[in-house]
Amino acid sequence: MKKTFHLWMILIFSVNSYHSQIYIENVTVVDVIHKKLVPDQTVVFSGKPIIEIKPSRQIKIPQNSHVIDGKGKYLIPGMTDSHVHFFQSGGLYARPDALDLRKHVPYEKEIRWSHNQMEDLLQRYLKMGITSVIDPGATYNLLKLRDSLQENIRLPSVYMSGPLITTYEPEVFKNLNKDEPFRLLTSIDDAKKLVQEQLPYKPDFIKIWYIVTGDADKKKEQTKKLEPAIKAVIDEAHKNNLKVAVHATERFTAETAVQNGADYLVHNIEDEIISNDFVKLLKSKKVIVSPTLTVMDHYYDTYGQKIVYDTYELENSNPESIGSMYDLKHLTQTSDSAMLNKLKTRFNTPKVKAYISKMDSIRRVNLKKLSDGGVTIAAGTDAGNIGTQHGSSFMAELKAMKASGMTEWQILQSATINPAKILNKEKDFGSIEVGKAADLVVLNSNPVENLGNLSDISAIFRNGMPIDVKRIVQNTPEKLVQQQVNGYNARNIDAFMEPYAEDVELYIFPSKLISKGKEAMRKIYVNLFSTTPDLHCEITQRIVNDRYIVDKENITGQRPGIRTEATAIYEIKDDKISKVYFLSQKHIDKH
Repeated sequence: MKKTFHLWMILIFSVNSYHSQIYIENVTVVDVIHKKLVPDQTVVFSGKPIIEIKPSRQIKIPQNSHVIDGKGKYLIPGMTDSHVHFFQSGGLYARPDALDLRKHVPYEKEIRWSHNQMEDLLQRYLKMGITSVIDPGATYNLLKLRDSLQENIRLPSVYMSGPLITTYEPEVFKNLNKDEPFRLLTSIDDAKKLVQEQLPYKPDFIKIWYIVTGDADKKKEQTKKLEPAIKAVIDEAHKNNLKVAVHATERFTAETAVQNGADYLVHNIEDEIISNDFVKLLKSKKVIVSPTLTVMDHYYDTYGQKIVYDTYELENSNPESIGSMYDLKHLTQTSDSAMLNKLKTRFNTPKVKAYISKMDSIRRVNLKKLSDGGVTIAAGTDAGNIGTQHGSSFMAELKAMKASGMTEWQILQSATINPAKILNKEKDFGSIEVGKAADLVVLNSNPVENLGNLSDISAIFRNGMPIDVKRIVQNTPEKLVQQQVNGYNARNIDAFMEPYAEDVELYIFPSKLISKGKEAMRKIYVNLFSTTPDLHCEITQRIVNDRYIVDKENITGQRPGIRTEATAIYEIKDDKISKVYFLSQKHIDKH
């Protein structure tokens, strides 16, 4: 007798029980190679490789087998974000060369954060159905951490380069030893040395940051001057069987890199509409392009102090990283207020808005030309840059690709099989085929009809092992509390309420009950959010004591000109906030 299980039940078995075969029956397989839906299939695997794929009527399932009913569901291969950076948090303090707030958060603290939270970030990628990530530009210490984390076969695969070999190195990143994300290239003599020094750390590829500055003529002059050194890096990498990724956003730097053997362009061209000849060059050289459409908008929106996250990102991003983005509100009251207000004014002027709109248009037009011209496109977010959150930013990137004119099938390929080609691993993963890794995502709805259905995940398998979607991310009490703070600052009632238990109780300390139940609490805060557009909470001190979190808060925006100092105690039970105790409040005239 076969054992058929609903998807939410499959985790009751131990890992050891999955040495036997698993059958996903009656499922519609999303065939990204041939761009078609194949209904009523049974997919069989035992551990990492897929063993068999056949119409369900042709497979006889042995008794006592583990069977998952996939009727009405869609099976896609695990996805890949082809451009992330783990040396960057995605938060406000990630790039001090772009926005220098080191007096508030030292860069050394950012470095420690990136190491301490890498496992959490990988869990968040997996929760999105992303089973592999490609990091083109890390550090030697992160390469070591990659090796350590990859011992956990339940985490996504990480393919990582060493430090970016760069034609320009920002001062803030110098002299960081093995935490340095850049290595300066000044001559042909440097090229071999910079590649060779990475080899002991076993990078998966080499990355070049091909940066030129000045007006168009000056940039072209620098491009030609640097070309011999760029070629030497590429040649040395290829001698050691390593592909080369290149950051080159100008057409002439990208063209020069490709003509000298670059394999992977990690950004789209944004300075001009590309020619048909350029498209043909990339196709003939089998160059892969990651368009990264949304990353710059996050910078611009941060500078303009108008960044907005939807419920999906607020609920799925690392709470500390996304929470830091709301620090801008209270940082405008510090010694950096002049700098921050100047940026806000500049990035809200008609001239700058027009420039941003033009750049967005060029990137999207170029993506359409590249994809229509047969160039291989790999979806990537450049996550880790300021405002671009790890994991949760992927859906927005795919939707931007759709808005550029790519079809759903082209986008699905860009998120699955095409990234595998970057590393010559298309025979290992990226599609649902016999012999490939059983990195699989079961969807409740058809992703070809609507890309948003990619986030409607029913089950995930990594290396053939079932993953409990609801328990992938380990939400600590501190993260739960920070998540609701973020929802509060975004005035997003759904994101704010998500961490709370259905029977949550609110008290005036020690025992005066003011609200019981989630719906009663929701009504209170719906009214608050709708009437206070400038509402903001700054956590000035936090004490973590097991399942209790004590936050000292500065709250502004409730009443004009008044700042409120308050203390709240949060009690966590069963991974939800079950009780909140409000202590004393002190109202201070800001003037």
